[in-house]
Amino acid sequence: MKPRIAVLGCGYWGSNHIRTLKSLGVLHAVSDANRPRAEGFASEQDCLAVDPEEIYARDDIDAIVMALPPQFHSECAIRAVRAGKDVLVEKPVALTVPDAERAVKAAREAGRIFMVGHVLRFHPAFEKLKELIDADELGQVKYIHSHRLGLGKFHTENDALWDLAPHDLSMILAITGAAPLEIRGEGAALLDHLSDFAHLHMRFPNDLRSHLFTSRLNPYRERRLTVVGTRAMAVFDDVEPWGRKLAVYRHAVWQDSGQWAFTANEPSYVEVEEGMPLTRELEHFIRCIETREEPRTNGEEAILVLKVLTAGTVTHDTRFVPDQKVSIG
Repeated sequence: MKPRIAVLGCGYWGSNHIRTLKSLGVLHAVSDANRPRAEGFASEQDCLAVDPEEIYARDDIDAIVMALPPQFHSECAIRAVRAGKDVLVEKPVALTVPDAERAVKAAREAGRIFMVGHVLRFHPAFEKLKELIDADELGQVKYIHSHRLGLGKFHTENDALWDLAPHDLSMILAITGAAPLEIRGEGAALLDHLSDFAHLHMRFPNDLRSHLFTSRLNPYRERRLTVVGTRAMAVFDDVEPWGRKLAVYRHAVWQDSGQWAFTANEPSYVEVEEGMPLTRELEHFIRCIETREEPRTNGEEAILVLKVLTAGTVTHDTRFVPDQKVSIG
């Protein structure tokens, strides 16, 4: 029997979960503090509308997808797992590391699945990129940089770093397989007290370096992850069409008579199976519920992402602030 899944939070991203779970045949109920909104989705998707306070005690709900304002994620996740529900919690999983740790600990003690919504880990282009790295096609990875820029998505609780960076941090941490040894953060707030631009610079073991740039006040969209290895460089560009989302550059750089020389080659585009990352993420969640396997994006990863975000957060100001260098280890 397929698991019966409820969605708690019927906002923009919650509505995407609702429609995708319906297409997968596992949507059982929807819930929102705005009862008419929940009833509208329930009528549209032919499922139950459940009050938020009732969702945890219902025996006909096996798992809950939580797409709430992040300040509510931890408390609701703890209530859910203690009531015997598996959970997928959208990013950020909490606003503080202790809150995230409490939620993950509660799930572990209750023996429940705890998955976090780092959806780009399930993007076919990133999965293929990870395969290339694991197969040593790029050689030793020396540098990773990620740019996630655009206009909009302004929140009252989340700045550009906390709203946009978790996806990229999850991908970077999956590639490095380690926590950063050092983090340097810089941010700028132009509209109010929340940063609209944010940079993170990170140093990992084996002197691997990485930087991440996010902005919600940019005139154009950029969704690009670049990995520089000793044999080749690869670019995952989600703005490009499917046939060009993953490019590998086999440039050559060498020394000749004490001088550096290089050859720039045209990119080769790697064939990527088309697929919606959210659909693949929710299919993975369903499989974890059915098999009890550990999610690819589990609670421990969520905690590490929060530690990096916390370490890289700078004092919000209406001016560019000085660099802040911290360590999380």
